[in-house]
Amino acid sequence: MIDRYTRPVMRAIFDVDHRLEVMFHVEKVSAKVLAEKGIIDQQKVSELLGAKVRLDPKRMDEIEQTTRHDIISFLTMISEQLPEGARSILHYGMTSQDLIDTAGALVYLEAIDQIQHSLDAFKSILKEQALAHKNTLMVGRTHGIHGEPIVFGVKFLSWYAEMERHSERLSHARRTMSVGKMSGAMGTAVHISPSLETAILSDLSLKPESMATQVVARDRHAELFSTLALIGSGLERIAVEIRHLQRTEVREAEEPFRPGQKGSSAMPHKRNPIGSENITGLARLLRSYSQAAFENVALWHERDISHSSVERVIGPDAFGLLDYMLVRLGGILKDLIIYPERMKQNLEMTRGLVYSQSVLLALTRAGLPRETAYKIVQDAAMQTWSGTNDLLTNLKIHVDMPASFPESELLAAFDPAPFLSGLDEIYDRVLGEHHHHSGNEGC
Repeated sequence: MIDRYTRPVMRAIFDVDHRLEVMFHVEKVSAKVLAEKGIIDQQKVSELLGAKVRLDPKRMDEIEQTTRHDIISFLTMISEQLPEGARSILHYGMTSQDLIDTAGALVYLEAIDQIQHSLDAFKSILKEQALAHKNTLMVGRTHGIHGEPIVFGVKFLSWYAEMERHSERLSHARRTMSVGKMSGAMGTAVHISPSLETAILSDLSLKPESMATQVVARDRHAELFSTLALIGSGLERIAVEIRHLQRTEVREAEEPFRPGQKGSSAMPHKRNPIGSENITGLARLLRSYSQAAFENVALWHERDISHSSVERVIGPDAFGLLDYMLVRLGGILKDLIIYPERMKQNLEMTRGLVYSQSVLLALTRAGLPRETAYKIVQDAAMQTWSGTNDLLTNLKIHVDMPASFPESELLAAFDPAPFLSGLDEIYDRVLGEHHHHSGNEGC
């Protein structure tokens, strides 16, 4: 977690002081429930709950120099500040990983909720732009080659639909991670019974791991980090599109270029899509963290510690990066510079080729066999590709073009209006309500 790519809100969630507060909260809740059930002395628990404890990371570090064990150092740091009676019931029946995984789940849930908040804000920007550019005509491309007319808004609509799926995945990952454990060193509930474990975790708004070892099963974490990586890959898909649209020879859209911003130390004219390139790079990190989480699934026997070092890095980093990515890319899209006239120029660049399917279907509706119609249109299109006339002219002079085919129908095939005809239904399908906002007139 580095400051450059981490917002304060996510940094605070993974801050060491906050983590220690959550861990101590788990200890106190466990003691309170155990006292209520008559397992440990209520007076000693009252002393624990009433103690003025200063959670001191520096003191923990000092103790750990000797113990070489962070949880023992945590407990020792607290015990030094407790009345003698309270010391005897601290961490009762628990193993270190009971505390780590349960407190860790609470921290992860906070982080997930923050990602969901940032994702919701990001979706709102996508929806706004999808509606604003519902009629902004441009060329659609497959394989990087001009295909047929589309509207700019459907790009945003596609991204919105994907982010809706990611939102559902994130909700599922939250449920998956809403578990803890108090089942002890081997997960067999020797000192804290399953019913007591359920009661303790219920007070923390968690459920018990159905069958723990010394740890909560790491397939849960793998699902979570896979979800984060998927969201990051979705953001990368958007970023790559912006980078393509900003290429000089395309220049249909462009990242905002702020007053005083510079693009190159050597070339004063440069306006580079650095924000989108940043998103692309950070998405690679998220995928690598996902892979690391998968490597943590297969631990030795009831547990080894190989997962611990990985999670100390990927937890704060992955959440910090994704939150940053959502906010940064959202800002880019909200202020995206759009060039409708350039979109129109590019749409007309291939001199009618983008209407080839419309002509093909018009000919088949007139009764021509599909293969015959396809050959006529392709022959004419290849002539246009080679630089001879536009597609309409080449079709008119094609030797096999039926003389009976009405010129009005041929001209109608070059009308972009039909490419807007299904948009209301598509928008309704994605947004789930009627949004017949006309948007920009575009081309």
